[in-house]
Amino acid sequence: MKICLYGASSDEIAPVYIRQTELLGRKMGERGHALIFGGGAAGLMGAAARGMTEAGGEIIGVAPTFFNVDGVLYPHCTDFIYTETMRERKFEMEQRADAFIIAPGGIGTFEEFFEVLTLKQLGRHNKPIAVFNVDGYYDDMLALIEKAIEGNFMKDACRALMHAFSDADAMLGYVETCDTTTMLPEQTKFL
Repeated sequence: MKICLYGASSDEIAPVYIRQTELLGRKMGERGHALIFGGGAAGLMGAAARGMTEAGGEIIGVAPTFFNVDGVLYPHCTDFIYTETMRERKFEMEQRADAFIIAPGGIGTFEEFFEVLTLKQLGRHNKPIAVFNVDGYYDDMLALIEKAIEGNFMKDACRALMHAFSDADAMLGYVETCDTTTMLPEQTKFL
């Protein structure tokens, strides 16, 4: 399975996030999955890639050509896809992925998460979306989603379109067993 991971590009974050995401990458590789990611050498992107490298897993980096400067991109990718724009980068990652994991991150990660969630809501894909809620990082975002549902800004069925996990093994179990062959009944409420 090709799993797209979105996450922070900065190393200036608490070590718990880096450790847990590196462990996630290692477990993905040990379980025979491929990593599709934004190609970064630092932050949680780099952590996941290092974990995959340790496990001997396939690593597919995707980045615009303007990121191809010394030290920015992870040098040990199995394959690297260069695009001209960030928009093309996201499209390549979305198309090649069988599932999405959202690790802690900033505005770019938020944007990527909400885009794949919106596309799933609109029935454009039915791939698993898992939020890696390391150390409660996404608690406030999940609460915001609940508030939006309670206020009728989002449909209640949106809850079923993604799941949050603090445990990497449980999250990978969900991704591996999620039925993606049919549209969820809840998705038809959005069409």
